[in-house]
Amino acid sequence: MKIEIDVARQRLSFGSKAYAVSTSKNGLGEKNGSMCTPRGRHIVRAKIGAGQPLHAVFVRRRPTGELWTPELHARHPGRDWMLTRILWLSGCEPGVNRLGDVDTMRRWIYIHGTHDLAEMGVPGSHGCVRMRNADIVELFDLVPPYTPVDIKP
Repeated sequence: MKIEIDVARQRLSFGSKAYAVSTSKNGLGEKNGSMCTPRGRHIVRAKIGAGQPLHAVFVRRRPTGELWTPELHARHPGRDWMLTRILWLSGCEPGVNRLGDVDTMRRWIYIHGTHDLAEMGVPGSHGCVRMRNADIVELFDLVPPYTPVDIKP
């Protein structure tokens, strides 16, 4: 089984499960620094956050000990909230989304939870694939490392 992300529909599917997501507000692209969601074949290279509580805040893939709240959100406007769980992606297509200046893993592209105020079903991320927190917990528990991920326009 594989994770399929349909950017046009802002949907992530895994087997019979389907979730609303939010991909990059800058659209699709693979270049380092583009803040776009990369296309093509990927794998889940690492799973981060097992056992963390719902709304756990991560910075650089490490839990900060904070839990997201609207009050914390208001104190940090503009922060790119990575919450609850992280599935770190790695590209599988050299020259397309792997190696050089198009490397998904080196761009720190994840599927991750986000704050409750973030709208799903419309692009809004900084390149990653955002999910509701309950949804990322469910997906995280279903997928093993190295699960294939296909991101299509």
